[in-house]
Amino acid sequence: MCGILGVVAGGPVNQLLYDGLLVLQHRGQDAAGIVTAEGSTFHMHKGGGFVRDVFRTRDMRNLAGATGIAHCRYPTAGSAMNAAEAQPFYVNSPFGIVLGHNGNLTNSEQLKRELFRDDLRHVNTNSDSEVLLNVLAHELQAAGRGVRLDPETIFAAVAGVHRRCRGAYAVVCSIAGYGLLAFRDPFGIRPLVYGTARGERGTEYLVASESVALDTLGFRLERDVQPGEAIFIDTQGSFHSRQCADQPSLNPCIFEFVYLARPDSVIDGISVYETRLRMGQSLARKIARQHADLHIDVVIPIPDSSRPSAMELARDLGVDYREGFIKNRYIGRTFIMPGHAVRKKSVRQKLNAIAMEFKDKNVLLVDDSIVRGTTSREIVQMARESGAKRVFFASASPPVRFPNVYGIDMPSARELIANGRGDGAIAREIGADCLIYQDLDGLVSAVRSVNPRVTNFETSCFSGLYVTGDVTADYLAGIEAQRNDDALARRASTSATTQLDLNLMETAAG
Repeated sequence: MCGILGVVAGGPVNQLLYDGLLVLQHRGQDAAGIVTAEGSTFHMHKGGGFVRDVFRTRDMRNLAGATGIAHCRYPTAGSAMNAAEAQPFYVNSPFGIVLGHNGNLTNSEQLKRELFRDDLRHVNTNSDSEVLLNVLAHELQAAGRGVRLDPETIFAAVAGVHRRCRGAYAVVCSIAGYGLLAFRDPFGIRPLVYGTARGERGTEYLVASESVALDTLGFRLERDVQPGEAIFIDTQGSFHSRQCADQPSLNPCIFEFVYLARPDSVIDGISVYETRLRMGQSLARKIARQHADLHIDVVIPIPDSSRPSAMELARDLGVDYREGFIKNRYIGRTFIMPGHAVRKKSVRQKLNAIAMEFKDKNVLLVDDSIVRGTTSREIVQMARESGAKRVFFASASPPVRFPNVYGIDMPSARELIANGRGDGAIAREIGADCLIYQDLDGLVSAVRSVNPRVTNFETSCFSGLYVTGDVTADYLAGIEAQRNDDALARRASTSATTQLDLNLMETAAG
């Protein structure tokens, strides 16, 4: 999961890109980068950490140009943060190209071999985004035969990318001297939108992962980039688009609506906020139908993304809604953190209970999802310590039983609390008196009802069905080996040792 932006404007774009990254910070907090194009020259700055920590005034001054792209990163496929893998990535052959990618390629190892053996290209990191960049560069060379580019050649190259790459990818890239290119995988798994604004020198364009970036930067949402589609805005501001895939189909990731996206975003014509309200309505119907005997006194959300579902659930059940937890907004997402002890400690730092809302009450806690169960277990314990008589727990989404391979770095399957357990066993594991999950049909119906034209969704972490059709048992076994806590700890140790060696080398050189 990452955030991407691309801008073509009549003046400097550095501030626009920086402000856009701040709005998309929820999509990636490990690293950030901006590249601007000034004529045929790129200016780049990137590094690890929050956007506000990566960029200083001197860095912004150096980012000159009226075209640019930006990226904020969460690591995917079980990778630890490595400064060398901060995006955007750059290649200089056959053209200068910088690229930012949101998603995950499922055939990156095969592509690496093809790039080295057949395309004579070298990939320097473990990032599948660098693989994708080199595939695009090769396809541009093959389509254009090394001469000047035009939109037809660029779209032919994107068609070549679609033929070779598997998985999920929403991409922005800048081609030196030519303009901004953006495209989306043929299954439309990860989101990508574009909008326009009237500038002093004509129409300006912004491409982003979520519509909220357009809203806050003063751009009007035009539409989503369609599955398999590519759009190209040249340096003169001319807009071109083309469907580059043979059989595209729209399958947006349903977890975007459950948790990842900001509630004020609209993805594929679907309001994220409205879907969360309807998730609450669906969950309320299930509780009224199957758990009428619970005698709930109060509904309390686990902040923040479950709040709309909890409010609507309480309203439909005719039960009081209260805020019972205060969130520390400076702690990262816990389901990605390696190591049980670290996750347990971070939950207590992240949330603190308001005791008066729990004392002597039967409390229904509502969360957007349950992944490892660490957060849920600690929250149930906090509710009991605050005096709750009984603690019920509801999830606005179904049990997460399978790994996500399309760009969300969920734990290995054996570390998912719902893997191999029924609802009763999970309730006992987290210490709840009763556990209620949303049904998958209910979740899909809730999201689809906001825009009935979207009929299919990527639901693999709930259903185990992978829409790209290429995810094998061997691939999942590889994911399992990459994502378990022991493997993450080893990589973190190696990364720390490498960084220490680099620091010592720099000190010695100084």
